[in-house]
Amino acid sequence: MAKFYFKSSEKEEKQHLVPRRSTIDFLLSYSKSLTVAEYNNLKFETILN
Repeated sequence: MAKFYFKSSEKEEKQHLVPRRSTIDFLLSYSKSLTVAEYNNLKFETILN
């Protein structure tokens, strides 16, 4: 029974996921605008607009 859960299906083996360019651009722009500031062992995340 354990082999059944760990075997990937034929559909998953054939499927190659490729992100769209708009998704990559969104993630890159988000990561560029994210700033993490540390103060007294506390971390504050700020998104610069």
